[in-house]
Amino acid sequence: MKIVVADSYLVPHRDRLEAALPEGAAVCWHVPGDNRVLDDLGDADVFVGSRFTAEMAVAAGRLRLVHVNGAGTDKIEFDSLGPDILVANTFNHEQSIAEYVAGVAVMLRRHLLEQDRALRTGRWASPGYDRSIGQAHSLQGARVGFVGFGHIGRSSWNLLRAFGAEGAAVTGSGKLDVAREGLRWAADSGRLDQLMAESELVVVCAPLTEQTVGMIGTAQLRALGPDGILINVGRGPLVVESALYEALSTGVIAAAAIDVWYRYPDATGYGSPAGAPFHTLPNVLMTPHVSGVTANTFAARADDIAANIGRLVRGEPLHNLVR
Repeated sequence: MKIVVADSYLVPHRDRLEAALPEGAAVCWHVPGDNRVLDDLGDADVFVGSRFTAEMAVAAGRLRLVHVNGAGTDKIEFDSLGPDILVANTFNHEQSIAEYVAGVAVMLRRHLLEQDRALRTGRWASPGYDRSIGQAHSLQGARVGFVGFGHIGRSSWNLLRAFGAEGAAVTGSGKLDVAREGLRWAADSGRLDQLMAESELVVVCAPLTEQTVGMIGTAQLRALGPDGILINVGRGPLVVESALYEALSTGVIAAAAIDVWYRYPDATGYGSPAGAPFHTLPNVLMTPHVSGVTANTFAARADDIAANIGRLVRGEPLHNLVR
């Protein structure tokens, strides 16, 4: 069994992954974008990584499994894969993302970014010294709306409800057990505008599909209103880029935390995340798609991948098959 790994996030967990693989497995490690991976793919049984191209498929003579080290499979060129090649993914990021959501929710509701910047200049931006500054709001009693309520939304809600927040959600089907989830209400995406209007804090964690691209635009952001906060941990294009920039720059909404973007960098790790200059806005917390990037996440993913490769060797059904 030969396994080719081309994923930087797994490197810190190399020993853990290799120790959990079936006996006799040989692992070749590459960095993403390394063209030498094509040579190793010729006799590889398994490829582990987030990107698999048509060129790689041609080079892979006997490949049996492409295993993505994450949930997203948008960088896998499925049309180039032979019919017998399996594709699987893995998750285990929901707790880390939930912690991010809770953390940035507190930061933005309590105006900690503004207070930090002001104090660095010697100004105490507190209502105790400046009566023009209103008192910040905690999460107790905050009305939180979830756009999408899968494992990320549910884990985020479990943390936020511990603060005493109130929750509602819209999903593609709207089929949620409101009483079991502890939500005020839930519905399909036809009630998105109502959710935005009723919420003080909106967490976007829906999947990106043809139906959900641009689902939050000018009208929805206006419904959220000047005290509203948006947290996007789903995918950038769920929210219309120009509408979001306009809403943030003109005070249509109060603030946003953006972890998922409209553009991504090349292999050097440099590149603007959007066409609009979000970096010039003081009411935006920008992070480089790291809400789920913790050692806990990728240690668990290494375990998942090794376990699936073991199932492949034993001829057992794989978990989290995409196709």
